[in-house]
Amino acid sequence: MTVFIATLKIKPGHEAEFERLQAELSQLTHASEPDTKVYDIIRSRDNPATYVVYGRFKDDAAFQLHQTTAFHERLVPPILATVSGDMDLKFFDYVA
Repeated sequence: MTVFIATLKIKPGHEAEFERLQAELSQLTHASEPDTKVYDIIRSRDNPATYVVYGRFKDDAAFQLHQTTAFHERLVPPILATVSGDMDLKFFDYVA
């Protein structure tokens, strides 16, 4: 399985917008992509402007499909507009 973990710091005052957009992306992902096993957004307790997005996909093809959905194309640009600086994006192979 293909896994990504993205750590994002959100611009001050944009946290609610980020959460709203990411919640919509997560809901649509879970409803429309059976090969997406997990797509979660979590917020740091120590730094509430820091979020982690965790996605786990059946395989690379499922991840590529996720990247090309119409809702992904619609939601990701405004999500990225809320991000301060570069996101830290890392890929992993699922073990257990």
